[in-house]
Amino acid sequence: MAALSGKSALVTGGSRGIGAAIAKRLAKEGADVAITYSSSQQRAQQVVDDILSGGGRAVAIKADAADQAAVRAAVQQVAQEFGKIDILVNNAGLLAFAPITDFPVNDFEKVLSVNVRSVFTATQESVRHMPDGGRIITIGAVNSERVPVPGASVYALTKGAVANFTKGLARDLGGRKITVNNILPGPVDTEANPAGGPFADTMLGFMAVKRYGHADEVAAMAAYLAGPEAGYITGASLLIDGGFAA
Repeated sequence: MAALSGKSALVTGGSRGIGAAIAKRLAKEGADVAITYSSSQQRAQQVVDDILSGGGRAVAIKADAADQAAVRAAVQQVAQEFGKIDILVNNAGLLAFAPITDFPVNDFEKVLSVNVRSVFTATQESVRHMPDGGRIITIGAVNSERVPVPGASVYALTKGAVANFTKGLARDLGGRKITVNNILPGPVDTEANPAGGPFADTMLGFMAVKRYGHADEVAAMAAYLAGPEAGYITGASLLIDGGFAA
């Protein structure tokens, strides 16, 4: 029997990159999977189709992570569709880099809404539909541990916030045997940060392992944390960064 057979999962921002890889890996492990997406229905449907073609069950729900009412409604829809939410993966995120003197207030509010408020909203609503023994996993960033370049202060602020939110939630939910963990990827080869992009040489210089990570590697860590063998891991921020923070 697959490790996550009988479980249901919600992956926010699951139409591409790390989120899509996580959704597919959780489905491969036997979970029913829902993803949210903000713009590309075609990409979201492709993830769903890939899961369905493998014999899994999946749905895609449009919900912009910057819209907290939409996030809450999406969680409720998933709970109605699957009857429960065993696994929540807070993956939706927004990259924004600029010197603090030039950082637009509107951009700050949007980054805060996507990277922090949506994590709070999705988590608060999901635990209302989550059986004891559930799993909450947030995709943070290595920048909550190390910020080696200028212009990343606001992004680091948001990722540091969810890292500490993880610790507090582990205390809040430990009595229900719900584990709460935060994955900290380093540079991962995605459209947002391609291995052949203009910043690649700089990023590689910070790593002990001189390559970008793969989305499937992050997905493997998420699947482990979602599974039965990870029941004693909670409140942790776990690096998968090629030694970026070493």
